[in-house]
Amino acid sequence: MPVITALEVNRRDKERVKLYLDDEFVMSLPQLQAAKLAIGQPLSQQEIEALADSDAEQRAFDRALRFLSYRPRSAEEVRRNLKQHKVDDWLIAPVLARLRRLGYLDDVGFANFWLENRSRFKPMGPRALRYELRSKGIAEDIIETSLAEISAEAAAYRAAAGRANRFKCMTRQAFRQKLYGLLSRRGFEADTIREVVLRLEREFEEADAGYFLREAAE
Repeated sequence: MPVITALEVNRRDKERVKLYLDDEFVMSLPQLQAAKLAIGQPLSQQEIEALADSDAEQRAFDRALRFLSYRPRSAEEVRRNLKQHKVDDWLIAPVLARLRRLGYLDDVGFANFWLENRSRFKPMGPRALRYELRSKGIAEDIIETSLAEISAEAAAYRAAAGRANRFKCMTRQAFRQKLYGLLSRRGFEADTIREVVLRLEREFEEADAGYFLREAAE
């Protein structure tokens, strides 16, 4: 049975320790894991493999945490990222489970974050939001519950009002076409678009009688 002959702090990564068995380097381990070992301690092949597996899982976990540090992610986004970085399939499930236990992964919270972000910076219709959440791997029941809290008309109004000022001195028809196109691309339904465009048309005209360029036939 091989014996631990050295435990050396990795010069390039002070958080890891090099493990030597019978004077041969075998692997590097996190400090917390290496702290449980001692020079002169024998290790069976099963114990060596368990150390390697534990380290592989920790590396995958650390990679997932780095990915999550930029913004909240869905569980499916994390899974795809780990796959992209060649993490073995057998490691991904325990890593995701550990992240959930620690509160780093929560698809309900992620869906709410995503919708709030869209509402604030790029209001979109339920159709487009549903597509985006599906692409993130969010379950249908979570999507439906989250979308139930969203007012499509209020979102459409915010999206259109932020752009409508650019359409001053256009004809009424051109104004409508611009906003219809914008809101349609954002995933709003026709009835919602119609209500919001007519509302904005009235509001701008009430504020400025000369807002719209008259049609040639008028």
